[in-house]
Amino acid sequence: MSSQSEMFANRVTKNARHLAKWAKREHVTCYRVYDRDIPELPLTVDRYDDALVINDYRHQDAAGERGGGDEWLETMRDAAAEALGASEAFVKQRERLTHREGDQYERRAERALRTVTEGGHRFRVDLAGYVDTGLFLDHRITRARAAAEQGETLLNLYSYTGAFSVYGAAAGKRTTTVDLSNTYLEWAAENLALNGLTSEIVHADVREYLADARRAGRTWDVIVCDPPTFSNSKRMDYVWDVQRDHGALLDDVLAVWSGRGAVWFSTNKKKFKLAWEPARGRVEDLTRETTPPDFRGTPHHAFRVSAR
Repeated sequence: MSSQSEMFANRVTKNARHLAKWAKREHVTCYRVYDRDIPELPLTVDRYDDALVINDYRHQDAAGERGGGDEWLETMRDAAAEALGASEAFVKQRERLTHREGDQYERRAERALRTVTEGGHRFRVDLAGYVDTGLFLDHRITRARAAAEQGETLLNLYSYTGAFSVYGAAAGKRTTTVDLSNTYLEWAAENLALNGLTSEIVHADVREYLADARRAGRTWDVIVCDPPTFSNSKRMDYVWDVQRDHGALLDDVLAVWSGRGAVWFSTNKKKFKLAWEPARGRVEDLTRETTPPDFRGTPHHAFRVSAR
């Protein structure tokens, strides 16, 4: 264990030194320092100012046990915290959410709130309370690209805590922020307020909202759609699977797109294959272009639909 913790600390230190100048230049105070670089150390380490969030991806056996147990994880946590001079280090054990997508909305621990900066914008994050912190760090470039699209309006579907809305509103767009979780919509409103911005906040199922918007004749110039991989939440009357259902969803999205700017679609499903052709415009795979330098591999898939 001591040799592993030393190896881990050395790699974390090396990565942090390499990324420090980039982070300062990009005005980023939250970024990934270690991304499962070493196979026998299946962890990620995300830096939020002077605090760390460490995600544990060790395989669970039939009894739910992970190799090395809690002692191993605590040793690795302490090694990372000491190497980076962190004031606090929060540990989360990642599990496949096989029961229902709504599990991610449930509080796991007491909240540990911080305000961090990305691209000149401020965001409220919770480093302990939920499975995710409230800011998907791998979509840093995607957010900037979507906000820079032509057009005056932006629709943010499956908005989570509204980061795309913050970027869009700061770029001068009138934004609409849609999610089924009141918890995350309140969080989105807080993020907007932190930046002196506003948005139309809508509590609704996305598919129902798109149908209503189409009937009302509403359109948006830029649309961002980042749905969950899977959901059979009790708040919905259907089961959602992104690989099976993305085509029908994107058809509904295009029905409310003005055609002026672009539609951005993304998913974090690892083996996702786009099986859809737009009825108008052209689609580009921008996964590689939107993967930031602090992430290894493919943290998400991203596609952009634009006018021909």
